[in-house]
Amino acid sequence: MLYILDYISLICMLLLVICVLVGVAFLTLLERKV
Repeated sequence: MLYILDYISLICMLLLVICVLVGVAFLTLLERKV
């Protein structure tokens, strides 16, 4: 069970990092267009 929880937490962390990077890239693209 501990290993499964570790994998889930790791995946959640990766998803959060990816979402943040996508958000930052999207904002920079919007700023460049404006």
